[in-house]
Amino acid sequence: MCNLYRLNRAPDEVGKMFGAAAIATNAGEEIYPGYPGLVLAGAQLRTMTWGFPLSLTGKSGQKLKPKPVNNARADKLDSFMWRYSFAERRCLIPLTAFAEAEGMKGHKTRTWISLADQPVFTVAGIWRESDEWGPVYSMVMTEECIGMQGIHDRSPVIIAPSDRGQWQHGAPEEARALCKPYAGALHLDRTDEPWVRR
Repeated sequence: MCNLYRLNRAPDEVGKMFGAAAIATNAGEEIYPGYPGLVLAGAQLRTMTWGFPLSLTGKSGQKLKPKPVNNARADKLDSFMWRYSFAERRCLIPLTAFAEAEGMKGHKTRTWISLADQPVFTVAGIWRESDEWGPVYSMVMTEECIGMQGIHDRSPVIIAPSDRGQWQHGAPEEARALCKPYAGALHLDRTDEPWVRR
């Protein structure tokens, strides 16, 4: 599953790329679960928190801080947690790369995955309003892409420029047809950056 991605473009540049007005945002270049990120909801560029809040309770019944659920599996989009957002609130998440951890436990490093032909690309997302964090989004995941074997068995649903309208505005079954592994060329950047920064 994807727990880290980056968008190293300014919001006004992202807005121009997608025909949306620029906005002021507190989203950083690297986005982690529970952090703010930019999404395209309809024709609007918006800042939302990455992850649907999952309410948790402690052993004695006390409420704990919600956990962000930042990945929605394509084969689980009909579950209660996702189905209304999938039917009514699909969005696009712009990014320049997503990361997966590789290596031995305790020594994992970051492998950044990007598209060879698109410096900024979009992946499928769903969103909703939450009481806890305001607007939130989750990234839709499918089986691994060609070229990711051995890295992870899941990858984000990458939405081609020609399919962006279908993902956001098509009927749910039209959108579901896009939930498949990306068939194009990927660029892998295997770094020595620690997966967990202390």
